[in-house]
Amino acid sequence: MSIETIATDNDALVLSEEEIFAAHEGGKLTISSTVPLNNKRDLSIAYTPGVAQVSRAIHANPELARTHTWAERLVVVVSDGTAVLGLGNIGPSASLPVMEGKSALFKSFGDLDSIPLVLNTTNVDEIIETLVRLRPSFGAVNLEDISAPRCFELEERLIEALDCPVMHDDQHGTAVVVLAALTNAAKVTKRELAGLKVVVSGAGAAGIAIAEILLAVGIKDVILLDSKGVVNAERADLVADPDSVKARMAQRTNPRGITGGPGEGLTGADVFVGVSSSKLDEEHLKLMNDQSIVFALSNPDPEVLPEVAQKYAAVVATGRSDFPNQINNVLAFPGIFRGALDAKARRITPAMKIAAARAIAELAEEDLSADYIVPSPLDARVAPAVTAAVAAAVTE
Repeated sequence: MSIETIATDNDALVLSEEEIFAAHEGGKLTISSTVPLNNKRDLSIAYTPGVAQVSRAIHANPELARTHTWAERLVVVVSDGTAVLGLGNIGPSASLPVMEGKSALFKSFGDLDSIPLVLNTTNVDEIIETLVRLRPSFGAVNLEDISAPRCFELEERLIEALDCPVMHDDQHGTAVVVLAALTNAAKVTKRELAGLKVVVSGAGAAGIAIAEILLAVGIKDVILLDSKGVVNAERADLVADPDSVKARMAQRTNPRGITGGPGEGLTGADVFVGVSSSKLDEEHLKLMNDQSIVFALSNPDPEVLPEVAQKYAAVVATGRSDFPNQINNVLAFPGIFRGALDAKARRITPAMKIAAARAIAELAEEDLSADYIVPSPLDARVAPAVTAAVAAAVTE
């Protein structure tokens, strides 16, 4: 029996393999009825013959399905199992415990019903066809753990194919919380957000979305790093594939035309955001500006450990719960989907994501410090605040 110890803000949690597997036995989800089923009258109302009246009414007026079924309040968590946590391409069945957990988070934090839907195909056309055919059964799609670059095409095409909110949380949930954290980190270090020089290490799903949202709020100096170095419009591999997502981002980022590797990219930078498996050399931290900001978000092993980053950086964040400033998607996605569904939005727009980030940031303002730039994922204020902000952005 293996034992794993996880440090938290107050105590160390000791988790046994037996405890973990026992909690997952039979799955983490169930379905319960919202109506009583105790006698013949209950059965006659909830099922036959009473249910036939509701079905006839929906047939005559399809809009009634929004109010008299659960479909329009149901989020499907969809994955093909190709990029699960830090485990990689482990397939749909192995991804199912993660998707069940995501559905449980939707219920606990957003009070939204959710079901996992793992698909035994990696073909974008087949995934889209499947979800289009299933559309009467759900009200929103949370794409999860789908590998790049396929995830970009899949999300873009699904948004056009479906008349309901669609969001790839690995991209946009991460980006929203990074923006919230960076907004407050800039305040802690007495900088203007728009004037920051930001380096994003990782040009996959999360890295591209982070760059997109930072550009959207007016940060002009954003540099992307991938395994080949700085993403530059003149780089041979990007010139050879001008229609790729990365090549298109090269046209919008790196305004100073930096070439080279992490050292060149980080020289004179204010912010490092890591969303890749690459390690950040301590020598590169020395190249950044004073009072730098380091978000080392790779899980479970950050690009640089906080105790090393804190030698040089004024604000340090990770994706882990055992260090201060946990940047966690659960701060964003329940409220984003709840707000979009409350407002009957067809799409989740950039304005809605920015509104969500601002709502998260504002919750930490009163107690803002270098070790507290975003609220805890367990803060009960978060989902309602994000929900309200997103719904208001739809109205506006």
